[in-house]
Amino acid sequence: MTKRALITGISGQDGSYLAELLLSKGYEVVGTSRHSQSTNLDPIEHLLAEIILKRCDWKDSSGLIDLLHKHKPDEIYNLAGTTVVAVSWKSPILDAKANSEGLVRLIEAVRVASPQSRIYQASTSEMFGIATEAPQNERTPFRPRNPYGVAKLFAHWMTINYRERYGLFAVSGILFNHESPRRSAEFVTRKVTRGAARIKLGLTDKLHLGNLEAQRDWGFAGDYVQAMWRMLQQDEPEDFVIATGLLHSVRELCEVAFREVGLDYREYVVEDSRYYRPLETISLVGDASKAKVMLGWSPTVSFEQLIKMMVMSDFERLATNRN
Repeated sequence: MTKRALITGISGQDGSYLAELLLSKGYEVVGTSRHSQSTNLDPIEHLLAEIILKRCDWKDSSGLIDLLHKHKPDEIYNLAGTTVVAVSWKSPILDAKANSEGLVRLIEAVRVASPQSRIYQASTSEMFGIATEAPQNERTPFRPRNPYGVAKLFAHWMTINYRERYGLFAVSGILFNHESPRRSAEFVTRKVTRGAARIKLGLTDKLHLGNLEAQRDWGFAGDYVQAMWRMLQQDEPEDFVIATGLLHSVRELCEVAFREVGLDYREYVVEDSRYYRPLETISLVGDASKAKVMLGWSPTVSFEQLIKMMVMSDFERLATNRN
């Protein structure tokens, strides 16, 4: 029997990779997106003939219930919401609503209309904030350091509460930073890889960044959606940290990206205090031991492979479009 999956936020980086994965496994895929313009659907343009795409607003509870009644998904992946930490400081109310209220409306709709569905909630390492230990695992206390992390923590705990109160198969993936050529340009990885490509092509001559010593645990989004799927295949619902367990600095990111196009980053990168985070998190590096044992999951793409993949994708795209 063909399984059916619903992916909210399907037009984003994770949604597009997850849709590819599920289609390869024979799923029927229904996706929701608040975007209607084709320019905002670029990551899934190659999938539009294979998926059912619905425009859906997270504020529309009745619309969510109708959607669940109509499609009766076996699995639901909630990937919708805002994702840029810096932007959450500029619009904290919007961020709170999108990342916390959105989950509550969805999981309540599941309880009412499709309680048999298994639901995945996209949690984040930003919930750890100023971590009390490193690396962080499923038992590490949460101390979020920005509005995005706070909103995601609310959604995380609501997922747990609905699981325990109503017996839903509801899980959270506490994912550390995961990147790809489909990452939006607001993120530092794409700023660097796109900047290196632009400089190599003579489209600009400098790249302004924030703290070059800031460190993150960066993995490949294509690996991480595998973990999402595996979480919903378990006998019992549990939450998992998904990470590489390795820290790399923004400086290392620059070094790899510029070297891939034959340049020395020190000649082009300018450290600019205007781009520092208001409150920086400290040593966010994940311990995915539980996922390795229970899900059989581990990353397959290294940091260097990831950054090289991204910079060459940007170079090829820019060489064609020149903008």
